[in-house]
Amino acid sequence: MTDATTNPAPTRRRGTARGTRLGGVATHLVLVLGAVLMAFPFVWQLLTALKSQAEAMTVPVRLLPQEWLWENVARVFEVLPFAEQLGVSTVVAIARTVGQLALCSLAAYAFARLEFRGRELIFALFLSVLMVPSQLLILPQYQIIVSLGLLNTVGALILPGLFSAFGTFLLRQFFLGLPREMEEAALLDGASRWRIYWNIMLPLVKPALAALAVITLMNSWNDLLWPLVVNTDPTVMPISAGLTTLQGQFSTDYPVLMAGSLLASLPMLVVFILLQRQFVQGIALSGSK
Repeated sequence: MTDATTNPAPTRRRGTARGTRLGGVATHLVLVLGAVLMAFPFVWQLLTALKSQAEAMTVPVRLLPQEWLWENVARVFEVLPFAEQLGVSTVVAIARTVGQLALCSLAAYAFARLEFRGRELIFALFLSVLMVPSQLLILPQYQIIVSLGLLNTVGALILPGLFSAFGTFLLRQFFLGLPREMEEAALLDGASRWRIYWNIMLPLVKPALAALAVITLMNSWNDLLWPLVVNTDPTVMPISAGLTTLQGQFSTDYPVLMAGSLLASLPMLVVFILLQRQFVQGIALSGSK
């Protein structure tokens, strides 16, 4: 005699499958809601950029513009030296990224693999920089830039960002996770430390290098306070500082401001989409170490 009371296994399996499906639906609903919330500011930015000033200030708020004003995008190039500022942002971001990848990887390899007196103490001093708010360093950095005669130059934007204690820590964690047997074998074959670093170690930490590159690019692109301190010439301002000049004391042309912000954010969106796999992999592996 076989019935539901004597053989409850099929009922349990059906209940488990139903619970799994419900859990999957709930998870997808939460993810979709999160995606909508994350995408909404960009959609609002785009819609505002295509409105008139009157529509942008209308209460109650209108989501869609009555007339799509694509000329707001062209007006950005009229009220700002947008191309020059975009070029400055690109040069500064690339220079800072290359500098950090080079200097931080060298320092991280030294702290992870080379034995020298006071290594742990020096590394602790490096990490102590992370506990100091960056705003406290503005005055001494400004004095250094003044003494070098670099005010209102692109070099003033690049120099303070060529090195990062966080980047050194991130790459050091990766170097510590690599087996020492590869280095020992290379040393037995007569390879120099430089060749081991360049040909063996760096290719193995590509995920960390990609993650650091994305973080540095985004931080450099979004940097605002430091460019406003050292540069007053609009032609040598990055686009992040240039957009602040569109905000007036009593009134602001919000459609043009939103159009400029949208154009300024597109390069970073493209970079993140191209490097998102390496970025996520690098952050995940560094956290597990």
